[in-house]
Amino acid sequence: MIKPALVARLAALWISTALIATATVPVAAAPAPAPIKAEIDALMGRLQASGCQFDRNGSWYTGAEAVSHILRKLDYIEGRGTLQSTEQFIEQAASKSSSSGKPYHVKCGAEPVVDSQVWLQRQLGLLRSASASKPRP
Repeated sequence: MIKPALVARLAALWISTALIATATVPVAAAPAPAPIKAEIDALMGRLQASGCQFDRNGSWYTGAEAVSHILRKLDYIEGRGTLQSTEQFIEQAASKSSSSGKPYHVKCGAEPVVDSQVWLQRQLGLLRSASASKPRP
């Protein structure tokens, strides 16, 4: 006859093993879906062509340098999972430093400095408005 204490210990061990096994299963990595990727590409195109400066951890960079850095972060994020929205891309890759946690900033000409998240969300709104107003074939 099996002792109840042994059954309880084996059950606890099995549950612990199952939890550890499922916790270590990697998330399926994949590139962003095409509509999200198109918006990201358009946002990065706008940043690069804007003539604005981009502050990252206290140093200012050109739009092109900022795009290069943000796209490297995007590659890393896509290696860990799939982005569900362009807003998630902005939040995870383009709004703050992964190492210091400091927000990124954008400075365009004589305009006041704004958080990159605000600037990119504003640009995303303009992109979507322009897309919605285009006549469909």
